[in-house]
Amino acid sequence: MNAIIIVLIVLVVLVVIALVQTIQVIQQASAAIVERFGRYTRTLNAGLNIVVPFIDRIRNRIDLREQVVPFPPQPVITQDNLVVNIDTVIYYQVTDARAATYEVSNYIQAIEQLTVTTLRNIIGGMDLERTLTSREEINAALRGVLDEATGKWGIRVNRVELKAIEPPTSIQDSMEKQMRADRDKRAAILQAEGIRQSEILQAEGAKQAEILRAEGDARARALRADGEAQAIRTVFEAIHAGDPDQKLLSYQYVQMLPKIAEGDSNKLWIVPSELGDALRGLGRFAGGPGAPGTPGADGGSGPAEPRNGTPAADTPSLDKPARQQPRIE
Repeated sequence: MNAIIIVLIVLVVLVVIALVQTIQVIQQASAAIVERFGRYTRTLNAGLNIVVPFIDRIRNRIDLREQVVPFPPQPVITQDNLVVNIDTVIYYQVTDARAATYEVSNYIQAIEQLTVTTLRNIIGGMDLERTLTSREEINAALRGVLDEATGKWGIRVNRVELKAIEPPTSIQDSMEKQMRADRDKRAAILQAEGIRQSEILQAEGAKQAEILRAEGDARARALRADGEAQAIRTVFEAIHAGDPDQKLLSYQYVQMLPKIAEGDSNKLWIVPSELGDALRGLGRFAGGPGAPGTPGADGGSGPAEPRNGTPAADTPSLDKPARQQPRIE
């Protein structure tokens, strides 16, 4: 009885193991390689799959999604004999699980070594400056070589990126000094351009200010001249409206004589011929010779005889004063 129970237990265990090995569930974006007696039989895709227990064996499960593999920095010599360290990142995807399993033992290591070799060949034909400025060209060349070489492995290289290109320390110091000099040069140029623009704007502002000031002065002089003309017209009209006599005009004329002679720049003073008439009119107004009621006036007894008996006709008369000659001081 005990032997039967043991046999039953063993059979149940075997059935469970067989069921477990028979039913295989493959995850999405994955594949499994099935071997029968050590020989490739088929590839299991995503979903529920049934295999023969104890005969079929799953050798490898492969992820079919795009993979990202960073590689450590690799020393590479440029055309001008400078050693640079380059970090690379490979984006690849397994397209054929069978080829990735049987065509190459370790496709990750194979891709890394192929990347290093190809990178050295490409960088070896470039100088440092071109290496630093031609990342897209290097990426495209790497991708083309890797995609062609890994195609038979069932792998597609989607993209190759250079993470960093590190030149030697001495070259980095020289590049930093050059960049600093370029920045200082650009700053000096910008500062000089700013000063130039500022001076131009200041000159334009001064020019506009001078123009506006000149226009303001011209307008002020015009308004002042108009005001003086209006004042003269007003005075002239007032004089004519008041009908002044000869006495008042003679008095005003004598009062204006000192103002005519004012000024340090007056070197020449011309005495007008009307000065005698003005003085005669003023003398008549003040009661002097020639005034009404005095000898020599109109209706009088005529000119007086001089004491020495000389005829009065020889002496100049106040009625017709002699014209003054110009006197230069």
